[in-house]
Amino acid sequence: MINQFRSLNPVNLIFLAVIAIILRTGVLLRLPDSSSFSLLESYTGLLINIPEDLFTPFSSIFYATVIVLIQAILLNRIVNNYNLLGKPSFMPALLYVTATALLEPFIVLNPVLIANFLVLWMIEKFMSIYRREKVLSVLFDLGMIVAAGTLIYFPFIAMLPLLWISLIIFRPFNWREWVAGLTGFITICFFVMTVYYLNGSLNDFFKTVPLVKAFHPGFHVNPYDYIVLIPVLLILVSSAFTIWHKFYRSNVHVRKAYFILLFVLLFSILSFSLSIEYEIYHFLLAIPALAIFMSHFFLNATKRWFYESVYLLLAAFIIYFQFV
Repeated sequence: MINQFRSLNPVNLIFLAVIAIILRTGVLLRLPDSSSFSLLESYTGLLINIPEDLFTPFSSIFYATVIVLIQAILLNRIVNNYNLLGKPSFMPALLYVTATALLEPFIVLNPVLIANFLVLWMIEKFMSIYRREKVLSVLFDLGMIVAAGTLIYFPFIAMLPLLWISLIIFRPFNWREWVAGLTGFITICFFVMTVYYLNGSLNDFFKTVPLVKAFHPGFHVNPYDYIVLIPVLLILVSSAFTIWHKFYRSNVHVRKAYFILLFVLLFSILSFSLSIEYEIYHFLLAIPALAIFMSHFFLNATKRWFYESVYLLLAAFIIYFQFV
């Protein structure tokens, strides 16, 4: 299976869809009786009002799977366009589809899954900064993207420092570029506040926006629920060795790209501290960067029996823990 996705073959799109369905079989066969969730933050309700009971349990999983497949193709395109893995393949798409099925909360429709479109857009923008003469418009767009993501899922605001980190990595200091991203962010905030003001409910806006959030006191971890992550850790450790081995032989752009991807991964995880409630689907924010890192192992491993076995083990863990 892995060997099939090492090539850029259009037939892999069919295999990708089949694998996405197989990895969600356990949840599909054990659908809950009802499905009620919010796709947007409460302070976005005046702009777009989506009923919490709009989707049935099956439609929630169906649309989530379609979204995952679209995002997997977009991620694959970004990685291949910027040659982040050294050769074109469908590996990032496969690992994205697989990683988004790791835990049951990942599989149903949720705001973080929607926000991942913006994460992918940000990654593409970050990659385009290198060797570009003028990046003011890019940084302004990135600021607006972060603000838009915050309307969907508040912890997305933690991505804002990535704008300045990307400038440190890719560009010499230019104060206009540092201000451009913040200007884009403020523009969206100003637009939302204006809508609230025109509706005479500006005070409601400040009441609903979680300006200060504390780590949820009820946070707890059941280790049994996360045994499925053991193969992921094995793959990540192997990928780290692979990346380190080839790091200094890669061109400068690829090296800088992996630095920014590492920060995307870290900020995606650390932004969990901005959540009031413990929602495991938060960590979907880290999946795009995680899928790219994991792809390194499967593209560079030389023993077919080993990398094929590792992926089958990962898939088996995912399916098994959906039934137990």
